[in-house]
Amino acid sequence: MGEKERIVDQLQRAFDGRAWHGPSVMALLSDVDVDQAAARPLKERHTIWELVLHINDWRDKVRRVLGGEKMESLPKEEGWPTIDDTSDEAWAKAVEELKRVHDELLEAVSSFSESRLDETVPGASYSFYNMLHGLVQHDLYHAGQIAIMKRKE
Repeated sequence: MGEKERIVDQLQRAFDGRAWHGPSVMALLSDVDVDQAAARPLKERHTIWELVLHINDWRDKVRRVLGGEKMESLPKEEGWPTIDDTSDEAWAKAVEELKRVHDELLEAVSSFSESRLDETVPGASYSFYNMLHGLVQHDLYHAGQIAIMKRKE
């Protein structure tokens, strides 16, 4: 197995697989309903729903960077979007969008040239290798926040 395949494996494990640390993002979300997703059990902290949108936006940004876009921080409205519709359908759509972007991200990483992993990401001071491992770390950081919020309920 090459390094690129190892990265894909880690992205998959963190998202919807058997992660070493504990439950993956999707395992944590599997029993979250719309009320729990929108609840704010920790005052002045993000909701599970906001975290899902944030995870999704950064995964999509990394996918776009792999396709040639320059790395720039996401504007607040993109990195932490406002949730206007708190219906069951909107929550289901957010989770489905997370799955769709995950599939697109795995495809982008799979088609990315392994020889480029050590190259510096345009607009950043780190390599594609570090960016991809950082995305795994980012997902797991927020998975931990989701797990804590689920316990607060």
